[in-house]
Formats: sequence, structure tokens, C-alpha cells
Amino acid sequence: MTSPNAPTPQDQFRQHLATVLSDLQQTAAEDGEAVALIGNLATELSDKLARPSWSAAKDAMSPANYTELLQSFEKKGKALHQAGQIKQAYAIQALATSLAASTMRADRSIAEGEGLLDALIDRAVVLYRQHLARLN
Repeated sequence: MTSPNAPTPQDQFRQHLATVLSDLQQTAAEDGEAVALIGNLATELSDKLARPSWSAAKDAMSPANYTELLQSFEKKGKALHQAGQIKQAYAIQALATSLAASTMRADRSIAEGEGLLDALIDRAVVLYRQHLARLN
């Protein structure tokens, strides 16, 4: 039996989303490599769906794409974390959190958090594409 005051899965996700957002805001200011990894991964996925940004790619996904990508993120994220590739696992966690949030938009605070998270990820895409353009 669960306690009437026990947090719901949605409450737990709200807390997770807030933690990821806070952490990503700090990381963006301090760790260019982690931001580049997020930008790289989000750019790859956006390009596969021929979309200019992560948020546009996410909105264009079919339910099957969504499920497949979330399962892939879970499997790869765990493997990277176990291999000690923390920054790569972190990039996957940021995108996976954004993806999961898209299914809970009926909750206003989750929808707002998703918007903030997507803005950070989309900014990482812009920075990554600018970096690639400078290299070419």
C-alpha cells in the first residue's frame, strides 16, 4: 500500500526535470565539452528527421520513433555510464528527459520545464552547427 502523501510518478518526474534543468544550466556555463556532446547528439537526431532543431525533430517523431529512441537512450546511457563515459551518458540523459517530458505536457510545470530544457538543447545544436561550419 502506498501512503497518501507518497509522490506520484509525475511528481518524481517533475523533480527529475528540475534537477536536469538546474544541472544543465550550470554545465552550460562550465563545461563546453558536455554541451558539445549534447549538441552533437541532438544534431544527429535532428538531421535524421530533416529538422532544424531538437525540439522540431522531437515533435516530428512518430510514436514508434519515440519508443525506439527512448529504449535506445536507456540502453546506451546505462552502457556509457558503466563504461565511465559520464559526459556522453549525461548528453543522453538530457535528451531522454526532454523526450519523456513531451508525453506529459498536460502538466503545466512539466510543459514549462520541457520548453526550458528544449531551449537549452536547441542552443547546443546551434553552437554545434556553428562549430562545424567554422571547421569546414
